[in-house]
Amino acid sequence: MAFRHVNTLSPGDPFRDWLVEDVVGHRLQNKQCSVNVFKYNSSHTVCRYQFKGEHFSVMAKFFAEPTGRLKDYNPYKGMINEYRNLKKAASIINVAKPLAVNKKFNCVLVTEHIPGKSLDWYFKHEETLYERLAAIAHMLRQLHDNTKSSYNKENEFRNYHEVLDHLKLDHDTRENFNKLLGQWWYSPLLDREYGCMVHRDVTPSNYIFCKDTPYALDFESSWSQAHPVRDLGILTAELKNEFELHKGGGWKAEPYIGNFLWEYSRGEKDFTYVTGVLPFFMSIGLLRSARLHQGNYKNYLIREAGECLKAIN
Repeated sequence: MAFRHVNTLSPGDPFRDWLVEDVVGHRLQNKQCSVNVFKYNSSHTVCRYQFKGEHFSVMAKFFAEPTGRLKDYNPYKGMINEYRNLKKAASIINVAKPLAVNKKFNCVLVTEHIPGKSLDWYFKHEETLYERLAAIAHMLRQLHDNTKSSYNKENEFRNYHEVLDHLKLDHDTRENFNKLLGQWWYSPLLDREYGCMVHRDVTPSNYIFCKDTPYALDFESSWSQAHPVRDLGILTAELKNEFELHKGGGWKAEPYIGNFLWEYSRGEKDFTYVTGVLPFFMSIGLLRSARLHQGNYKNYLIREAGECLKAIN
């Protein structure tokens, strides 16, 4: 994720002093150190605070400073929600651990900074990508298996329609999606006894490898009572999208996708189940990506999402 240096904070700056005195002071040798600030491209103001001379940084996300499309929401609720989600996930998998929240500083959430290369880097370079995806598959399985809950099938479909609403499709295209979604709704394929916690924002920039160990970032949009294959569908859509845009064709991602799903599955029966429901959630992932594009490529993603849904026939 791109970032740039934007400021250096000295003792006396209220936010810097709060970090030092109340959040990370026990980690610092020199509590009078200045702090370099690096700003990242994100849907909120997100900055890394590097304590000079300490080889130590934290990340801060300011919920009252949205920079993306979604601006009409409750920043305090968003801050507390992600803090709780991270706390829950941290007891099961490696995440950027939450350190503190503070409403006074534009509803800020402070987390660990995890140094390393993102899954996005491995997507682009195709270096040890099989192994990296396998590690993410095992991490997601661990999260899903250890957060079992009731299952809210209605929420999965409600969200699908919300994504379609954002795309403002022409009447015929929307009706086609509605018809296909009806077939999925009445099919037993998506029925389950239980749901689980899902990361939900399974984009490659939200996974960092630090000394070969994967860490998950950004649990703001995490859900409970969800279908576990949602996470797999979003990631496989991201993988197909990357290969379609930059690697000569989405079909070239298929060996990676197959291996990722196999690594997630508990044997052949489970693999058959996962691959049977994957098209529904992969189509959501493709439509999410379509919101970020225009013209021919946007239309391509919408068509591919529709083709995924037809897999029920």
